Amino acid sequence: MTTTPNSKVVGTVLGAATVAMGLIAGAFYIFACGVMPGLARSDDRVYVEVMRDINDAFENPVFFLSFLGALMLTGVSAWQVRGAPYRGWVWAAATAYALTFFVTVAFNIPLNDSLKGAGDPAALREEFESPWLAWNALRAVLSTVALGCLGRALVLYGRISRGADERRSAASSPSGI
Repeated sequence: MTTTPNSKVVGTVLGAATVAMGLIAGAFYIFACGVMPGLARSDDRVYVEVMRDINDAFENPVFFLSFLGALMLTGVSAWQVRGAPYRGWVWAAATAYALTFFVTVAFNIPLNDSLKGAGDPAALREEFESPWLAWNALRAVLSTVALGCLGRALVLYGRISRGADERRSAASSPSGI
Protein backbone atom coordinates (compact mmCIF):
# COMPACT_ATOMS: atom_id res chain seq x y z
CA MET A 1 0.00 0.00 0.00
CA THR A 2 1.33 3.41 -0.85
CA THR A 3 0.39 6.40 1.19
CA THR A 4 -2.04 8.83 -0.34
CA PRO A 5 -3.26 12.23 0.75
CA ASN A 6 -5.99 10.34 2.60
CA SER A 7 -3.58 8.05 4.46
CA LYS A 8 -3.50 10.41 7.45
CA VAL A 9 -7.29 10.28 7.58
CA VAL A 10 -7.15 6.47 7.42
CA GLY A 11 -4.70 6.41 10.32
CA THR A 12 -6.72 8.91 12.31
CA VAL A 13 -9.96 6.94 11.91
CA LEU A 14 -8.20 3.66 12.73
CA GLY A 15 -6.61 5.26 15.79
CA ALA A 16 -9.93 6.76 16.93
CA ALA A 17 -11.66 3.39 16.49
CA THR A 18 -8.94 1.78 18.61
CA VAL A 19 -9.34 4.35 21.39
CA ALA A 20 -13.14 4.06 21.40
CA MET A 21 -12.89 0.27 21.44
CA GLY A 22 -10.44 0.43 24.33
CA LEU A 23 -12.85 2.56 26.34
CA ILE A 24 -15.73 0.16 25.74
CA ALA A 25 -13.68 -2.99 26.33
CA GLY A 26 -12.44 -1.41 29.55
CA ALA A 27 -15.98 -0.61 30.69
CA PHE A 28 -17.13 -4.20 30.18
CA TYR A 29 -13.95 -5.53 31.79
CA ILE A 30 -14.25 -3.39 34.90
CA PHE A 31 -17.83 -4.55 35.36
CA ALA A 32 -16.72 -8.17 35.10
CA CYS A 33 -13.73 -7.79 37.43
CA GLY A 34 -14.81 -5.20 39.97
CA VAL A 35 -18.27 -3.71 39.85
CA MET A 36 -20.33 -6.88 39.72
CA PRO A 37 -18.23 -8.90 42.21
CA GLY A 38 -18.44 -5.96 44.62
CA LEU A 39 -22.15 -5.56 44.06
CA ALA A 40 -22.68 -9.31 44.58
CA ARG A 41 -21.84 -8.74 48.25
CA SER A 42 -24.94 -6.56 48.65
CA ASP A 43 -28.34 -7.67 49.79
CA ASP A 44 -31.06 -8.01 47.14
CA ARG A 45 -32.66 -4.60 47.66
CA VAL A 46 -29.33 -2.74 47.46
CA TYR A 47 -28.25 -4.83 44.47
CA VAL A 48 -31.37 -3.96 42.48
CA GLU A 49 -31.31 -0.27 43.47
CA VAL A 50 -27.63 0.15 42.60
CA MET A 51 -28.04 -1.62 39.25
CA ARG A 52 -30.97 0.66 38.46
CA ASP A 53 -28.82 3.68 39.32
CA ILE A 54 -25.90 2.38 37.24
CA ASN A 55 -28.18 1.72 34.28
CA ASP A 56 -29.59 5.26 34.52
CA ALA A 57 -26.11 6.75 34.80
CA PHE A 58 -24.91 4.95 31.67
CA GLU A 59 -27.64 6.56 29.60
CA ASN A 60 -25.56 9.63 28.76
CA PRO A 61 -24.01 11.17 25.65
CA VAL A 62 -20.41 10.43 26.65
CA PHE A 63 -21.04 6.69 26.97
CA PHE A 64 -23.13 6.58 23.80
CA LEU A 65 -20.38 8.42 21.92
CA SER A 66 -17.93 5.62 22.76
CA PHE A 67 -20.41 2.75 22.47
CA LEU A 68 -21.75 3.83 19.08
CA GLY A 69 -18.48 5.48 18.06
CA ALA A 70 -16.56 2.22 18.37
CA LEU A 71 -19.04 0.59 16.00
CA MET A 72 -19.15 3.44 13.49
CA LEU A 73 -15.43 4.21 13.49
CA THR A 74 -14.50 0.55 13.11
CA GLY A 75 -16.99 0.22 10.26
CA VAL A 76 -15.64 3.32 8.52
CA SER A 77 -12.09 2.09 9.05
CA ALA A 78 -12.98 -1.32 7.58
CA TRP A 79 -14.30 0.42 4.48
CA GLN A 80 -11.27 2.72 4.23
CA VAL A 81 -8.71 -0.10 4.43
CA ARG A 82 -10.54 -2.51 2.15
CA GLY A 83 -7.48 -2.76 -0.15
CA ALA A 84 -4.82 -2.75 2.56
CA PRO A 85 -2.92 -5.90 3.57
CA TYR A 86 -4.08 -5.49 7.19
CA ARG A 87 -7.77 -5.21 6.29
CA GLY A 88 -8.49 -8.66 7.78
CA TRP A 89 -7.59 -7.36 11.24
CA VAL A 90 -9.98 -4.44 10.92
CA TRP A 91 -12.76 -6.65 9.56
CA ALA A 92 -12.20 -9.13 12.40
CA ALA A 93 -12.50 -6.24 14.86
CA ALA A 94 -15.67 -5.02 13.16
CA THR A 95 -17.17 -8.51 13.35
CA ALA A 96 -16.22 -9.00 17.01
CA TYR A 97 -17.62 -5.62 17.98
CA ALA A 98 -20.79 -6.12 15.91
CA LEU A 99 -21.33 -9.26 17.99
CA THR A 100 -20.62 -7.28 21.17
CA PHE A 101 -23.14 -4.66 20.10
CA PHE A 102 -25.71 -7.37 19.32
CA VAL A 103 -25.22 -9.06 22.71
CA THR A 104 -25.66 -5.71 24.45
CA VAL A 105 -28.84 -4.80 22.57
CA ALA A 106 -30.39 -8.27 22.54
CA PHE A 107 -29.52 -9.44 26.05
CA ASN A 108 -27.92 -6.96 28.46
CA ILE A 109 -30.25 -4.02 27.78
CA PRO A 110 -33.44 -6.13 28.09
CA LEU A 111 -32.08 -7.55 31.35
CA ASN A 112 -31.36 -4.01 32.55
CA ASP A 113 -34.90 -3.02 31.60
CA SER A 114 -36.29 -5.97 33.57
CA LEU A 115 -35.04 -4.30 36.76
CA LYS A 116 -37.11 -1.16 36.13
CA GLY A 117 -40.38 -2.73 37.16
CA ALA A 118 -41.71 -3.16 40.64
CA GLY A 119 -41.31 -6.47 42.31
CA ASP A 120 -39.59 -8.46 44.97
CA PRO A 121 -35.88 -7.53 44.87
CA ALA A 122 -34.87 -11.17 45.44
CA ALA A 123 -36.93 -12.33 42.46
CA LEU A 124 -35.67 -9.47 40.26
CA ARG A 125 -32.09 -10.26 41.17
CA GLU A 126 -32.59 -14.00 40.63
CA GLU A 127 -33.80 -13.40 37.06
CA PHE A 128 -31.12 -10.80 36.31
CA GLU A 129 -27.77 -11.58 37.89
CA SER A 130 -26.50 -14.84 36.36
CA PRO A 131 -27.57 -14.18 32.76
CA TRP A 132 -26.34 -10.58 32.86
CA LEU A 133 -22.94 -11.69 34.19
CA ALA A 134 -22.60 -14.32 31.46
CA TRP A 135 -23.55 -11.93 28.65
CA ASN A 136 -21.28 -9.24 30.06
CA ALA A 137 -18.35 -11.68 30.18
CA LEU A 138 -18.97 -12.51 26.53
CA ARG A 139 -19.05 -8.88 25.47
CA ALA A 140 -15.92 -8.15 27.53
CA VAL A 141 -14.10 -10.93 25.67
CA LEU A 142 -15.46 -9.94 22.25
CA SER A 143 -14.66 -6.25 22.67
CA THR A 144 -11.17 -7.12 23.94
CA VAL A 145 -10.64 -9.29 20.87
CA ALA A 146 -11.81 -6.35 18.73
CA LEU A 147 -9.39 -4.05 20.53
CA GLY A 148 -6.51 -6.46 19.95
CA CYS A 149 -7.37 -6.73 16.26
CA LEU A 150 -7.51 -2.95 15.88
CA GLY A 151 -4.22 -2.63 17.74
CA ARG A 152 -2.60 -5.10 15.33
CA ALA A 153 -4.05 -3.25 12.33
CA LEU A 154 -2.74 0.03 13.71
CA VAL A 155 0.77 -1.40 14.09
CA LEU A 156 0.71 -2.74 10.52
CA TYR A 157 -0.67 0.56 9.22
CA GLY A 158 2.20 2.36 10.95
CA ARG A 159 4.81 0.04 9.46
CA ILE A 160 3.42 0.43 5.96
CA SER A 161 3.05 4.20 6.29
CA ARG A 162 6.55 4.59 7.69
CA GLY A 163 8.00 2.50 4.85
CA ALA A 164 6.17 4.55 2.24
CA ASP A 165 7.35 7.79 3.85
CA GLU A 166 10.95 6.53 3.84
CA ARG A 167 10.72 5.53 0.15
CA ARG A 168 9.21 8.91 -0.75
CA SER A 169 11.90 10.73 1.21
CA ALA A 170 14.68 8.74 -0.48
CA ALA A 171 13.17 9.34 -3.92
CA SER A 172 13.08 13.13 -3.34
CA SER A 173 16.66 13.27 -2.01
CA PRO A 174 19.14 14.78 -4.50
CA SER A 175 21.55 11.92 -3.91
CA GLY A 176 18.83 9.28 -3.95
CA ILE A 177 19.87 8.03 -0.50
